[in-house]
Amino acid sequence: MEERSYDRRKRVRLLKRIILGTIAAAIIIPTGVSIVLGIRVISLQNRITILEEALAVYENQPEDLTGVYTTASIEESPRDTLQAGEVTQETRQEQDQTKKQIYLTFDDGPSQNTDEILDILKEYDVKATFFVVGKTDEQSLRAYQRIVGEGHTLAMHSYSHKYDEIYASKESFIEDLSMLQEYLYQVTGVWSRFYRFPGGSSNTVSEVDMRELTAYLNESGIAYYDWNIACGDAVSGKISVDTLVENSVGNLDNINRGFILMHDAVEKKTTVEALPEIIQKIQERGDAVFLPITDETTPVQHMMAK
Repeated sequence: MEERSYDRRKRVRLLKRIILGTIAAAIIIPTGVSIVLGIRVISLQNRITILEEALAVYENQPEDLTGVYTTASIEESPRDTLQAGEVTQETRQEQDQTKKQIYLTFDDGPSQNTDEILDILKEYDVKATFFVVGKTDEQSLRAYQRIVGEGHTLAMHSYSHKYDEIYASKESFIEDLSMLQEYLYQVTGVWSRFYRFPGGSSNTVSEVDMRELTAYLNESGIAYYDWNIACGDAVSGKISVDTLVENSVGNLDNINRGFILMHDAVEKKTTVEALPEIIQKIQERGDAVFLPITDETTPVQHMMAK
């Protein structure tokens, strides 16, 4: 009798465990799914809010900041719309094929320095290329517009610039890229087709084989650009003006096509201070021409796609 009673109690306890486990699973699983879906919904809502804010600012821009670029389909790459009396970049390159071709490229912007950089470029009648990241404050939105409006090339440098997120997987890289490309289109009407990897295509921090990412860009019709001249401001924002100038122009005798890496970041004040002297020294050579990156530009690349 005692043995039967013990077996009965054992079965009852087992049945209770099964019932409690079933109840717990019925509560925990839907709750977990709801949390995941809730996080996803919030993320999508944030992205929608960003795009709506950007579009609102874009629609309210003054006319002098719009209309320079035409909106093209995804198969095309928007380029400067010709104004009366202007020469196409292709024609200019043909005319200056005997000269050194110099490309000033600015990473990481917009920043509080962007307007000053643009003022300097305007003063010297120089066009440049800005590899920008995703920023939603009003000053940055106007900076995107001004870059486009003054005939510079708007290029991509990732939305977040967070290496651990961008390079975590191929999917995360594509998501970041797509977000920035769509965002810039909403803000400016330009569907950017030019990209610079954070850290360059030869970086060693990516969890993904960089050749997979370069191959993806090639398949997507997006040209990626590295650099063959570094002014040195990536190391620190306190590099002297003289050092930045020498790094930028000191080796031009050995280069026919120079892609100069510079940074548009709030802490890079000496970069802004050095820019006029860099431009002046290159212009004084008489054998070089400044150009923005266009579809006709042949990229300089550290890592070739497999």
